[in-house]
Amino acid sequence: MTRPHHQVWPARLPHAIEPPATALPDNLRINARRYPQRPALRFLGAVTTYAELAAQVERVAAWLSQRGIGRGDRVLVDLQNCPQLAISHYAIWRCGAVLVPVNPMCRAAELQHLISDSGAIFAVTSADLLPEWLAAGFAPERLLVTRLGEACDLNHPEAQDLPPGWAEWLSADPALPAGVHRWAQAMDCGAPPPPLAQEGGADELALLPYTSGTTGHPKGCMHRHRSLQHNIMSGALWSNSCHEDVVLGVVPMFHITGIVVVLHGTLALGACLVMMPRWQREYAARLIARHRVTRWTNIPTMVIDLLASPEAEHFDLSSLITIGGGGAAMPQPIAERLWQRWGLRYMEGYGLTETAAPSHTNPYDAPKQQCLGIPILSCDARVIDPDTRRELAPGEVGEIIIHGPMVFDGYWGRPDATADAFITFEGKRFFRTGDIGTTDEQGYFFITDRLKRMINASGFKVWPAEVENLMHGHPGVAEACVISAPDAYRGETVKALVVKRAGFEALTEAELRDWCHAHMAAYKAPRLIEFVPSLPKSGAGKVMWRTLQEREQAAGRTPA
Repeated sequence: MTRPHHQVWPARLPHAIEPPATALPDNLRINARRYPQRPALRFLGAVTTYAELAAQVERVAAWLSQRGIGRGDRVLVDLQNCPQLAISHYAIWRCGAVLVPVNPMCRAAELQHLISDSGAIFAVTSADLLPEWLAAGFAPERLLVTRLGEACDLNHPEAQDLPPGWAEWLSADPALPAGVHRWAQAMDCGAPPPPLAQEGGADELALLPYTSGTTGHPKGCMHRHRSLQHNIMSGALWSNSCHEDVVLGVVPMFHITGIVVVLHGTLALGACLVMMPRWQREYAARLIARHRVTRWTNIPTMVIDLLASPEAEHFDLSSLITIGGGGAAMPQPIAERLWQRWGLRYMEGYGLTETAAPSHTNPYDAPKQQCLGIPILSCDARVIDPDTRRELAPGEVGEIIIHGPMVFDGYWGRPDATADAFITFEGKRFFRTGDIGTTDEQGYFFITDRLKRMINASGFKVWPAEVENLMHGHPGVAEACVISAPDAYRGETVKALVVKRAGFEALTEAELRDWCHAHMAAYKAPRLIEFVPSLPKSGAGKVMWRTLQEREQAAGRTPA
């Protein structure tokens, strides 16, 4: 069926595709035969070819198989971006097991929930994170522990200009308690790998990423290989990527975008992935220039930080063909600077853990700023009234719902939550995103905000993302997060927590408040402004607005 966005659909692409009928390890095996000597991974001076990566996966898979890891078992991986993470992913799938990615910022209590909820029987982590696993009560003999320094070459010239503190962090070799398995043991395994028959096809459960937990505990999202394969293949087609590309891998690879788009999307192509274990803006710029990076998927906060560097005007980003991402809207002033200085259009997209990353993205030939884009290949997305479930016309604001092969099966062990997350619409099963948005006449989608984040100020609906975007137009605003604050008269009022840009230290709350009143509707303009040195961010780099909102509610502040 023709939808409005098909009028701007890339002429070279079909509206839908059939994903591979194989599991993700097959992508690596194929490229190890096609491009055995091509660099698959570059990590702080060390290079791993496709042939080497495939061989390492076979050895670690054999070692895991010896420990009883088999089809359907859940295995947790708690690592920063590094080759060991990539090897672990493929080795777990090679055994027919299910990968459970873990945010390295998780503490013991959070790990306990992931362990008990997923029923995981094994975990791969790094030595610096080991204390939290032991505090969570995970048995040492069920832990495979690495040091990030095992996979890099600190004597290589590339490692001589590491950010401050990185060399010490990477080379640290703390004593490990008895029973814990060292990474080198798995890498040296000489046993035969599990038979290929043990690894299922596209319909096998592959990934169990946990949502951020907007209400209650995080929930595991069940993705089979087919949903991941669909978005890997459709992403390559959409972006016109190929094996000659060089990709900067700094988006955290415990996050769905890092897993699907960056890590496995790159390796499915046979392209080169330049891995960064942590974000550091000047080092990222050096890697882009040194390796002639062609594609960089990120989150807007990384670009905002990159351009805030005193060295920004001297960065060489000339090799980049595409730059883009999602997770939050790219402020228009930042997008304009990116275009004016380097000729790069920031390609915004949209997706969720439940949709295996992208469900929407902008067409490369017709992008719009401050826009989610249009539904990707095979995706049917609508905007409906969340109460009446009536599809809304362009310009009307409602809830975004999604149907397609990228949508997850449901929440692990949570049939009630799964039932609540889906509706039947026009005879098809649609996922309710909980995101509020609208479309235009051409079928482009625009997000207004999360359903639960709206501020109701005297009956006026205020969407924080919109106010944040407007505030970035002030030259003194480096970052902003808008939350609600209690108000005896209005019920709720708008509060902004702001990080000042360097050179604007003298900016006052009154001056910024006056500017806001001059640039947005009065009911949207923050009545409360608080300058802060930084905003809390998740391991994926997203501003943790819920943390700030909960802190405000706990304080119970009432404006005078």
